[in-house]
Amino acid sequence: MDPKGPVGEGEKNLILLAVGLMLLVVVPVIVMTLAFAWRYRASNTKAVYAPDWSHSNAIEVVVWTIPCIIILILGTVTWISTHTLDPRQPIASNGKPLEVEVVSLDWKWLFIYPEYGVASVNELAIPAGRTVHFKLTSSGVMNAFFIPQLGTQVYTMPGMQSVLNLKADHAGTYEGISANYSGHGFADMHFAAIAMDGGAFKAWVAKAKQSAALDQAEYGKLMTRGTHAVASFGKVDDGLYYRILNRCAQGGVCTDDAVTMAAMKEQAPGKPLCLDPKLNIKG
Repeated sequence: MDPKGPVGEGEKNLILLAVGLMLLVVVPVIVMTLAFAWRYRASNTKAVYAPDWSHSNAIEVVVWTIPCIIILILGTVTWISTHTLDPRQPIASNGKPLEVEVVSLDWKWLFIYPEYGVASVNELAIPAGRTVHFKLTSSGVMNAFFIPQLGTQVYTMPGMQSVLNLKADHAGTYEGISANYSGHGFADMHFAAIAMDGGAFKAWVAKAKQSAALDQAEYGKLMTRGTHAVASFGKVDDGLYYRILNRCAQGGVCTDDAVTMAAMKEQAPGKPLCLDPKLNIKG
């Protein structure tokens, strides 16, 4: 309830509106329950005793019409907000969106920045005021990526790609968590989402570039089950994310052909990306 971005703000407003509409029914019911109990108490001889009363058209109209109107309003709001807050929905920002490739592992988060050729574990650095376009997948079991103050929980699934757009309007450090139970290390599977100004983000990238490279061997170490401290990588093997997405990094064989890699990137997000062996393409 303390949003720091447009998506989180929209979700907060939706929650408050929905709660307010439902309270239009809940509050009067609570008040009338107490009022009826008081009015028709045994000691109140002024209350009308009507043991044969069974129906009132006026009451029927009220108890059916008001809830129906509220449901219609909620349905309309839900329809509109579902499209407005769609994870794929672009968000206006200064400059082009920052691309971040996200991989959930047991029990850690890997963030790859293809634009800068760096990566990090359990630390997500983003520039404040700039939209971040996430591509998300899992190296193993299904998981859920969630930064509550920025909004929108999105699942990560092996062999599948999810898409998410978020933006932090204010600089700060926000908690990122795994929102789907994935084993005994689940409770420690969290990360810091650090929104910073442009200069600080450039400095973070420059510092990350001084770190060791994330190659296939290093990724193999990350796949080992267990938690992991915050770490950075100064170079990332080209196409590593797409090999992970296609389950090639788990022991399969993928081609490094540029045309094939481009075709993999053009696949519709959310659909299986493993290439058909009938096309005579390895992977």
